[in-house]
Amino acid sequence: MTWAGRQFTVEVGPVAHGGHCVARHEGRVVFVRHALPGEEVVVSVTEDRGGSFCRGDAISVLSSSPDRVTPPCPVARPGGCGGCDFQHASVSLQRSLKAAVLSEQMSRLAGLSLDVEVEELPGGPLAWRTRARLATDAEGRPGFRAHRSHEVIPVDGCPIAAPGTVDQVVGRVWPPSSEVSVAVDASAETHIGPSAAVETAARRKWRVPADGFWQAHPDAADLYAEVVADWATLSPGDAAWDLYSGVGLFAAVLAEAVGPEGEIIAVESDPPAAEAAADNLADLPQVRIFQGRAEAVLRASVGRPPAVVVLDPPRTGAGRKVVEAMAARAPKQVIYVACDPAALARDVATFATNGYALESLRAFDAFPMTHHLECIALLTRQ
Repeated sequence: MTWAGRQFTVEVGPVAHGGHCVARHEGRVVFVRHALPGEEVVVSVTEDRGGSFCRGDAISVLSSSPDRVTPPCPVARPGGCGGCDFQHASVSLQRSLKAAVLSEQMSRLAGLSLDVEVEELPGGPLAWRTRARLATDAEGRPGFRAHRSHEVIPVDGCPIAAPGTVDQVVGRVWPPSSEVSVAVDASAETHIGPSAAVETAARRKWRVPADGFWQAHPDAADLYAEVVADWATLSPGDAAWDLYSGVGLFAAVLAEAVGPEGEIIAVESDPPAAEAAADNLADLPQVRIFQGRAEAVLRASVGRPPAVVVLDPPRTGAGRKVVEAMAARAPKQVIYVACDPAALARDVATFATNGYALESLRAFDAFPMTHHLECIALLTRQ
């Protein structure tokens, strides 16, 4: 019999990957949102597909954590917006929870014991998100979807959104049951829908699709470029690869290191992003851009063997085929930029079986108030 709709009291255990904590009731695991480790809460089960676990929301806190705070957003609550997972936790605890998740994933999936610090980015936990995609309900009101649901929760604003984004969309009626993308770029210009935004990072200006991928935190792209530049051991004339290259941020960093006699292969599957990369890097003839899937370009053995490979795959990670094909090219270093700790840990384990060891790992709180974080890993060939 399904537990959906049931309510019961639980002692909340450790945080788990995905923005919830683990509790147990009558021999089953309950993944509880809106709770914190060590609390006693009343859970309302929101999803039960049978098996060993179900999902629920903490609808009442009987014994609260000293790190519990009042969420700054009125819809960051059970049954509300599904975007923010940790608004009820102090900012310092949020980073500790993310560090715990990263350490647990690296231990369980990669067999590595790591003491990880999640580093704070400038600007604080609110008003950082420069890009957002809102859904509209049947009446055309903009909002965000509930957790694991298609239901649209209309909003009047969003405390994590930067000025010039969500505030420019709310209060207006849009086509019903659709989506609205909005971004504010480095010149403080708001873009609603498809257009060309201008961003700055790595001492360059970038023209990027406003509704495409660019780091949402205004300090993230520059910081990640600095880490890649610091870690990549390249000499003039070397070859290097930038897989899942987007509009070319890391390719530009690598191109500066190898100089005009070097060779940079940048691979991007999304046609608009690859086209933007070609425009952005037109002044760097050592960069060759390929539009296609990373595994296809790897199989084609394009270019010289790379000394360094940088990859920034989607949330699902690179996967075994890409990692094995990359390892076959025998780069001395791999710099892996990851937005999902589980996918990173799985790929680190695959790298290990192909002769690469994790040398350094940094983690960044680039998505405050959510369970997400960004990691950059340095792997070296043994």
